[in-house]
Amino acid sequence: MQVEDRLKELKVTINKKVPRGVTVTDVEFEGPEMVIYTDDPKRFAEDHDLIKTLARDLRKRIVVRPNILGDTEEAYDMIKAVVPESAGITDIFFDTDTGEVLIEAEKPGVVIGKNGSTLRDITMKTGWTPKAARTPPIPSVTIKQVRQYLRESRDERKEFLRKCGKRIHRDSIYTGRDHDQWLRLTTLGCCRQVGRAAFLLSTPESKVLIDCGESPGATGAASSPYLNVPEIYPFTNLDAVVLTHAHLDHSAFIPLLYRYGYDGPVYTTPATRDLATMLQLDYLDVNNKEDRAPPYSSNEIREFVKHTIALGYGDVTDIAPDMKLTLHNAGHILGSAIAHFNVGNGVYNVAFTGDLFYGKSRLFNPAVSQFPRLESLVIESTYGGSDDFSPSRVEAEERLYEVINETLGRGGKVLIPAFAVGRSQELMLAIEEGMRNNRIPKCKVYLDGMIKEATAMHTAYPEYLNTDLRNLIFRDNYNPFLADCFEQVDSYDKRQQVIFSEDPCVIISTSGMMNGGPVIEYLSNLAESPKNMIVFVGYQAEGTYGRRIQKGWREVPIGKRGTIVINMEIQTVEGFSGHADRKQLMNYVQYVQPKPERVFTIHGEESKTIDFASSIYKKFHIQTVAPQNLETYRMV
Repeated sequence: MQVEDRLKELKVTINKKVPRGVTVTDVEFEGPEMVIYTDDPKRFAEDHDLIKTLARDLRKRIVVRPNILGDTEEAYDMIKAVVPESAGITDIFFDTDTGEVLIEAEKPGVVIGKNGSTLRDITMKTGWTPKAARTPPIPSVTIKQVRQYLRESRDERKEFLRKCGKRIHRDSIYTGRDHDQWLRLTTLGCCRQVGRAAFLLSTPESKVLIDCGESPGATGAASSPYLNVPEIYPFTNLDAVVLTHAHLDHSAFIPLLYRYGYDGPVYTTPATRDLATMLQLDYLDVNNKEDRAPPYSSNEIREFVKHTIALGYGDVTDIAPDMKLTLHNAGHILGSAIAHFNVGNGVYNVAFTGDLFYGKSRLFNPAVSQFPRLESLVIESTYGGSDDFSPSRVEAEERLYEVINETLGRGGKVLIPAFAVGRSQELMLAIEEGMRNNRIPKCKVYLDGMIKEATAMHTAYPEYLNTDLRNLIFRDNYNPFLADCFEQVDSYDKRQQVIFSEDPCVIISTSGMMNGGPVIEYLSNLAESPKNMIVFVGYQAEGTYGRRIQKGWREVPIGKRGTIVINMEIQTVEGFSGHADRKQLMNYVQYVQPKPERVFTIHGEESKTIDFASSIYKKFHIQTVAPQNLETYRMV
């Protein structure tokens, strides 16, 4: 049956199910959603169980849109009257193509109302379909640009969503022929190494790529996944891309797919979409500054944004005729997700952890470990070696306070290379509390690179933060990210002022592995003085400047800057990583439910992935594999 015929049948079925007098004029697939067009959106809003009932019976994600839209000025006044003033509305945008009205507010929960009551009231009174979005307490340039671009490209995006919907809901070729069903996993990167994450799930019906990142510190072909092999190329054969989180070793090369023919969706969380956009733009900027030809342009990043379909945690979503995706919290960075795939309507289930943290941090809750069904688990092994045991966060913070006190006490500067997303915010929270509780002297903490922008996004998406931090910001009205000790470095002159000032201070700067970014400028000028200290708090990949300095190199050749002599003190403070250590990883495998039949250990140095796989097999008697790149495994 053709998609158009199926839509006609669905329209007839829906008209039989809706109350008498309610007319469904059209039904369309737009991406994974089924959109119902009606002259009676208010009737749908009045019966708030109607959409839930239709979604359950038809097993589709359903959106209702009106055919006839009310006057925008009248609707604007009505929304202002319906929504309590305490919501703090900052913007109202009407999309006449979709019939949706985006309401940006300081407290979107007030716009939504209890169980969605205020949203339903808006629809009943205006006919428009409302969506609530948070106004970031710290203005985010990236979020503003992303939302503006999505508004400007709404016609193209609507066309893309309809095309995507038809591809998702196309007829299944192998329905009813169980002997022809199979599932294969192909490793295109990130195996027995950290970086260039890329995995391909293939069935007779579909091909789905999970992540597509760079290899930190590598150059040339070694920096990207194997994208020229017949399993994945041409990219037009891909049904979908799933992005687990925003870090460049998982997201950097997704725009490249659009440069070479891909025109399909990227499924990820809204926070990951925005963070990845920020990091990809910075990736281009760093390439240009270092006279390296970037692999794509900002045009392809815009294509990535336009083609992204944002999902919340727990949303079960059709992404191909025979594949459903559900994203779950991974505890690693803002919006990071474990991608769970249900293949062939329950024939096989596999979860990709991406990067995960299986403990509570200052920012996030622990990674989810409970799934409806699970046959295979693909798990990271960054700290999977037998000796990779990290101290607790409490111990890590105590050690951080010690090295800061020591350096400030001798009049020096503390330089902390940190990833803009995740580690920087953990450090900010720990340092702010340390100063507030007089554990360390009050001083300026300078933030350089994209840290301020990334921090703004954390306050724009508080639903991803743990309960304690959300309550502190929104119930107790204290935002530690806005503390007086933090100061943004946003110019060359300001950076020079920080470097040459006599005042002791803390500097948190990107990039986290010192393979570019403003941290190199600080290193060049601060390295000579033994009063200063460089403190590593995150993973340093082989081949990066950070790894060399961490190993104790005292002379480091850095591109055009020549050789930097390191006299400053070098310290590593373990325990701040967003990756699970060996104990957490083993605990995760122990407590994950259901118990998988097979575990693949990836995203780690060769010795660590092999050690971790061997330990899982010995302790839990689960079949394990530490795959190499360019291998294919049949799952079914």
